[in-house]
Amino acid sequence: MSLGIVFALLGAAIAVSLAGMGSASGVGVAGQAASGVVAEDPAQFAKVLILQLLPGTQGIYGLLVAFIVLSQIGLLGGEVASVDLPTGLLICAACLPIGIVGLVSGRRQGNTAAAAIGIVARRPEQFGKAMLFPAMVETYAILALLISILAVTNIPI
Repeated sequence: MSLGIVFALLGAAIAVSLAGMGSASGVGVAGQAASGVVAEDPAQFAKVLILQLLPGTQGIYGLLVAFIVLSQIGLLGGEVASVDLPTGLLICAACLPIGIVGLVSGRRQGNTAAAAIGIVARRPEQFGKAMLFPAMVETYAILALLISILAVTNIPI
């Protein structure tokens, strides 16, 4: 196995791990806030669950980039590609945007979702407005996802 494959796999691991940690943290923070609301008003369960799930998307984005990497290098069916060291390093670097931004935005989106859950607790009719706040954080995760996908898929292997 070449060192290039090792760095490509490291990139996939970074994308999944960092973005997943951001999502786990964000979903956890939002879940704590949601639990308090549901304890007081069980009728708000569906609304706060939707808000709690929003920070989970970063982990999905990291997983998507990792699947693309594994597919590009032939580990998801087919023959394993011969990846030289510079190409492996490029793939690893291409995974950094979703990994790093996913970590940070997942955490921040969790905090914002928790605040939005507070809005729903006080004014359930403001759910639509409350959802916009964590959705704004999502924008940056989507931009990082786009850059990682474009970079990974355009590296010649």
